[in-house]
Amino acid sequence: MTSSSGSLKLEIHTDDKTPGKWSVPLSEEVFWRLLSCGGGSEKAVFSEGSIFSPFLFGKYFDPSDAFPLWEFEADVLLASLRSIGQCRVDWLQTDQAYVLKSDLAVVGKNNVHVYVDVKGKVMEISGQWSINKKTAANGDWRSGQWWEYGYVRRLELPGDADPQNSDAFLSNKDEYSFLEIIIPKINSKNKF
Repeated sequence: MTSSSGSLKLEIHTDDKTPGKWSVPLSEEVFWRLLSCGGGSEKAVFSEGSIFSPFLFGKYFDPSDAFPLWEFEADVLLASLRSIGQCRVDWLQTDQAYVLKSDLAVVGKNNVHVYVDVKGKVMEISGQWSINKKTAANGDWRSGQWWEYGYVRRLELPGDADPQNSDAFLSNKDEYSFLEIIIPKINSKNKF
């Protein structure tokens, strides 16, 4: 399904019960080793200014740990990246919704997935670039050293977010895809 602007509407999954996913943390040392030995895919996805970069928020933060994004002003947190033209992400809130916008490097078939843990109020944006490697014991790439197979950014949602009624859209550009996620507020009278 595409929106009127030519964007593909993504399904937001709420029933992901994968045991142990994201249980192996990506340490800073392992991250630097990954970038130094990795190919173009890793460098494109984890580059400075990317939503998946562990350094997006000014210091190292494992992207598989949930980050309380909307507790921070984008203008403040991203000021240094914006000043050098390296920022590919933005977020904001209106009276009706929380909004996340991000350019994503096109890697492989760019299979971006959005998951929401409704009870825990956590949203995950992930994708897999390597499907040929051996995966974790349970067969799910997210349960082991996930960075060898793909990427993730987990975000804590605000208390008044209504993740069950969220929308996500993906549109393709040349070297990047553009992702927009809209999470309505529970007490909002207007749907965006």
